[in-house]
Amino acid sequence: MATWSNLNLQDSASPLMEQLAFFHDHTLMILTMITMLVGYLMFTLFFNSYINRYLLEGQTIEVIWTILPAITLVFIALPSLQLLYLLDEVSNPSITLKSIGHQWYWSYEYSDFKKIEFDSYMMPLSEMMNKDFRLLDVDNRIILPFNTQIRILVTAVDVIHSWTIPSMGVKIDATPGRLNQTNFFMNRSGLFYGQCSEICGANHSFMPIVIESVPITAFVSWISHLDEN
Repeated sequence: MATWSNLNLQDSASPLMEQLAFFHDHTLMILTMITMLVGYLMFTLFFNSYINRYLLEGQTIEVIWTILPAITLVFIALPSLQLLYLLDEVSNPSITLKSIGHQWYWSYEYSDFKKIEFDSYMMPLSEMMNKDFRLLDVDNRIILPFNTQIRILVTAVDVIHSWTIPSMGVKIDATPGRLNQTNFFMNRSGLFYGQCSEICGANHSFMPIVIESVPITAFVSWISHLDEN
């Protein structure tokens, strides 16, 4: 979870988020190199004493400064496209979760089981305990097993929302009349927090998302308990 002193990306909780963090560092390294090179050239330009009043063109240097940026863009575009297709790939999911955005809360359905569905509202201040996080905790968490391929279907009933868990690299729009899908794979247990990331009205800031990642045995026990009820 991000804190007030965290200037970097959140610690990844999924392989895809790890790759997104690597791509961020890769691109930032290239941008730093470009900035240093351009800064050095500008510095030398201001302080050198070379003058050529009759210079009209320089074919060699023009070819170089056209080809070098093109090569640089290739080094950025190839890993970017690979990540883009990996993020959209949904194959052989073990569990399907459906998320429905409302003004201003989320409702969830476990489509693989017997009519398991619930609403998830932000926990009010009056019900919070010292261990809870203000504006981030909810009354009903999403319970999902880690080391399991999860597919999530996202839609909305009123306006556009956005279902987002930054530590897993998941951000998908909830659009009325449209069913979007993506996948994620949690590689550790824990609590992962997110929020609606599309301005959806007056209480946009008050519809958080909490995923509780548990072992598969604990998930089966939780599902069995809900089935019995």
